[in-house]
Amino acid sequence: MKRTLFYDYIIVGTGPAGAVIAKLLSDQKKTSVLLLEAGENNDKDIPISHSTFAPELEEQFFPKYFWQGEGTPQAGVDDRTFEWTTGRLFGGGSSINGEQYVRYTSAVFKEWEELLGPLWSPARVIRRFKQLENYNGKTTNPNARGYNGRIDIRQAPVRPTAMAKKLVSAIERATGFPEIVDYNNPRTPLGPFTRWQLYQNPNGRRVSSSTAFLSSDIVSPGGRGVGGRRLRLLSNSTVLRVLFSGKEAKGVEFLREGKCVKAYARKNVIISAGINSAQILMLSGIGPYHILKQAGITPIFNNPNVGKSLRNHTLNFAVFSANPNDKALPASDPNSLYTGGAFLPEPSGTNPRRRAVQLVGIGSEENRLSLALIYLRPLSRGSIKIQNKDPLKIVLADEGFLDNPSDMEAVKNIYKEYVRKIAAELAAIDSSYQLISPTIDIIDDDSKLEAFIKSNFDHNHHQQSSLRMAPLNKGGVVDRRGYVHGVKKLMVADASIIPFTVDGNTSAASFLIGYTIARQLIMHKRRLQRHRKFKKIRYLFENEEE
Repeated sequence: MKRTLFYDYIIVGTGPAGAVIAKLLSDQKKTSVLLLEAGENNDKDIPISHSTFAPELEEQFFPKYFWQGEGTPQAGVDDRTFEWTTGRLFGGGSSINGEQYVRYTSAVFKEWEELLGPLWSPARVIRRFKQLENYNGKTTNPNARGYNGRIDIRQAPVRPTAMAKKLVSAIERATGFPEIVDYNNPRTPLGPFTRWQLYQNPNGRRVSSSTAFLSSDIVSPGGRGVGGRRLRLLSNSTVLRVLFSGKEAKGVEFLREGKCVKAYARKNVIISAGINSAQILMLSGIGPYHILKQAGITPIFNNPNVGKSLRNHTLNFAVFSANPNDKALPASDPNSLYTGGAFLPEPSGTNPRRRAVQLVGIGSEENRLSLALIYLRPLSRGSIKIQNKDPLKIVLADEGFLDNPSDMEAVKNIYKEYVRKIAAELAAIDSSYQLISPTIDIIDDDSKLEAFIKSNFDHNHHQQSSLRMAPLNKGGVVDRRGYVHGVKKLMVADASIIPFTVDGNTSAASFLIGYTIARQLIMHKRRLQRHRKFKKIRYLFENEEE
């Protein structure tokens, strides 16, 4: 007789949010959890564990670790197409990203709080970040950092190179912002710095949601929970859809070893599939009515907001010649990955205290210094649609890059106001450093600069907000605790529910979302237990014989 799979919770995806939720819920030893992952455990593979491979991984040099797909042509950048992909392995995107740990700032926290209430206030969010992180680095505000969490954060390198120091000095002179020690200190969100904070343990190995929250003290190699926890982790399990009874989520159907398997949840199904979460909702009957009907899917709940508010940061580059005697990274620490950087405000001068631009120094062996230019506050919006009801078919992902004209103006201003001045100061510090792409004559010519930006534009995998956390009448798909509007017992927890664009990399926000939602579930359970206990005491008291 075939065994029916029943658990308290079913979680889809082992990325930053899913892994955190699985660990925290299974800490409650009476709670049973099924965690499903489409990929395998590749934590010990050299390209995954050795941080020096991180830049190559982002360029899909190792496609076996990724979901493979391509987005639709982008009108804002001359109809170019970009990969639509993320990690398909334990740890999800945290196992293949560039390892930069960037908390979003209090200005973003306040936006979240105004929309969603005190659960997402700056003070509460900072406390949760502290619970998550084990910070190994310098700071001028020790009380803002955590030192006992499961996520190792290394500040690297210990001794920055001459190239990094020259770049940071040039940024400091060009922008007027002094060098900062800790960009994740809420008091110092702006300025240049020589040392990045990376998801790495002290020896420089990658730290992912898998190594931090699904390690051998949590899950055995066979996928069973350790230490009495009722956790089951199944690899090579691709979720096809959520199962419903009416409007109540009952479980999931997933593909494993060529067979369709069904598993059932007594309490909640939690989708933490990253860029695939919107697809799973639509395949399950939650989304825009006309898209579902065209795909041959019976609607469970008509929500036109599903897949509608997709956002991503922009990414461009400036390239400099460099002094051949300057090394990008210390020979003793190739895992440090980056050659200085900065967080800066809008180059136009509006909102001078708000983070809007991220600069990342990237050296090379060809005596070059590349500066990645990331605009963190774009207004362009994209969308995700399913092509049909085939769950293995890639979605129609249109990221809408530079669709809003103000984004092009912002990127142009980064070159005009920041790159131009940084180039001048860098050359004054060391004449070996000359701007070679784009040249100054391109920056000075508006039409040439626009053409350069479009041809130079790249993709940075900071997708967010396709299942926005907001009230239904304000473009929301989930509420402030992650529950999907219009149905019961279904939640989403990952970067897709970010309500306002984060001003940094998305992995830190994903860890925070997972931690927040898990804690809310645990606290709700405890409140119910106290309530039941009180009701029982009151019943006994009221029925006590006189």
